[in-house]
Amino acid sequence: MEEVPGGVRVPPRGQNPRCPPGIHDRSRQRQQRHGAEARQTGQLEAQRPSAAELRASLERTTGPLDTLIVSGGLGVERAAADHRLVGHVRRLAGESRRVASVCTGAGILAAAGILAGRRATTHWEFAPQLAARHPDISVDPVPLWTRDGNVYTAAGITSALDLTLAFVEEDHGAELARRLARHLVVYLQRPGNQAQMSLFTAAPAPRDDTVRELVEHIATHPADDLATTTLAARAGMTPRHLTRLFTRHLGQAPGRYVRVVRTETAARLLSSTTLPVAAVAARCGLGTPEALRKAFTAHYGISPSHYRATMRPSQPLTAGPPPPPNGPAP
Repeated sequence: MEEVPGGVRVPPRGQNPRCPPGIHDRSRQRQQRHGAEARQTGQLEAQRPSAAELRASLERTTGPLDTLIVSGGLGVERAAADHRLVGHVRRLAGESRRVASVCTGAGILAAAGILAGRRATTHWEFAPQLAARHPDISVDPVPLWTRDGNVYTAAGITSALDLTLAFVEEDHGAELARRLARHLVVYLQRPGNQAQMSLFTAAPAPRDDTVRELVEHIATHPADDLATTTLAARAGMTPRHLTRLFTRHLGQAPGRYVRVVRTETAARLLSSTTLPVAAVAARCGLGTPEALRKAFTAHYGISPSHYRATMRPSQPLTAGPPPPPNGPAP
């Protein structure tokens, strides 16, 4: 084994390490070496066979670096209070082409002053805490990931995949990013400004019986007349009172709630059927393709056609080692 800058020990040249699927360089360029700092040293245990062993040594790690990624998780508050660690993160950030955090790792970037004056996100559950501790940061709890200059922040968990796919697209183009997304069985390479949560997973069913009945009706009849006055008449109350109930239990007015449900219904139809866009617009209650495009772009950040294109079969990824740096052999 040889130890290389960045703290990753790799097999001697000429030996092919047994790497988990997905580790190989899919861009067909020379394999890159990566480093990590875990604040502890020791043998790396993995569920799949791998010849790599991590040795933490921030002091010995120097730039220039391509991408510095700070992860979150248990112990992140202690890490953010560790002046040695924060100092090295600050130093390495200045030596990196781009800097990123995942989940509560944003707290470490914040402690290092890297997010000051920037827009950033983190896991929605921890966003209020980050905003309270660092009022100089514009914390946005909604998007999956953000970019402000060369600093990226991801909401956490699966949004880290969206961010790294965005890195692939930024460096190697959209086609490779789409192929990788399909290879990794990712439902969609989601844009950063897509909301962290869908209405269908964001909250439990409303406690109010009237609101709950209307929510079920909206979800199962998106193409019906769902104007606020119509919904109010169905519930036997005034539109003003219905708006108060929706705002209290769902955090938004009936009209906005209906629009989001229709847009998310359209997304499911686009990804699971071959219906023309006009038919999708009619079936989800948005009426016309133009209305669907406007609602879809506002909610997801991409057009309906782009969304559907990401779900089409693409050229399969080929396995095997990358070609030599100077191109494939004749």
